[in-house]
Amino acid sequence: MQDLSMAEIFDLSGKGAVGTGGGMGIGEGIALRLAEAGAGVLIADTNLEAANRTVEKIKSRNGKAYAIHADVASRNDSQRVVETSVKTFRRLDILVNNAGIFNMIPAIKITEKAWDKVMNVNLKGLFFLTQAAALEMIRAGNGGRIINIASKDAIHPAGKMAHYDSSKAGVVMLTKSLALEFGRHNILVNAVVPGAIVTPGGTEMFLASGRPPEEVLYDALGGNRRVPLQRLGRPDDIARVVLFLSSAAADYITGTSILVDGGFLLT
Repeated sequence: MQDLSMAEIFDLSGKGAVGTGGGMGIGEGIALRLAEAGAGVLIADTNLEAANRTVEKIKSRNGKAYAIHADVASRNDSQRVVETSVKTFRRLDILVNNAGIFNMIPAIKITEKAWDKVMNVNLKGLFFLTQAAALEMIRAGNGGRIINIASKDAIHPAGKMAHYDSSKAGVVMLTKSLALEFGRHNILVNAVVPGAIVTPGGTEMFLASGRPPEEVLYDALGGNRRVPLQRLGRPDDIARVVLFLSSAAADYITGTSILVDGGFLLT
């Protein structure tokens, strides 16, 4: 393959991308970076108002984006997301499975309803959207990138989130399984494993303390004793890794999970 310049390696111009949960937090950061690199980004979110705000940010920076209301737990919505991407951007090259939910419940109190709700979004929904996207990528014959957002809880449990931890561990294994099957179609499947990232959803439980959410969460994690880089992650820390995996820089990487946690799991 002819050598590419640095600019060409990270150029996603002409690509069509789908990002779930792109209305805020990590999903918003990912959408902004993919659009900045030239991709047209379809933002699928249950919060259409938030998704449209992300679209407006992208368009204000001369990027291309479109928002759609979609629930990843719905197979019908998964198919509609893929069809909308193809209709809007003429193709689907990149899928970022970012949407996820969590709550803290002691294991002995997790109900079947609570278990199913987390699994349906975080694992089942992720799989069927990936399946729909992969079918389109195979049909088009251009290969593609599928990037799953897991969690450090897939490797090291946080406590009182057995359902969430299990779903994210499933995402890591599913990433490997799909990479093995899709490789012959030049569809690369990888995962990003975030540590503690400051997002609206991840810090709202700490707001009642009256202290800055980042400060409270950092202390709860053990401060400098547990985070060698001495700060919590930001959505853009994850978005940059997603951009890397979406680009030609990652042409020979599949089936891997990249830990982005500031060194938290070293200690």
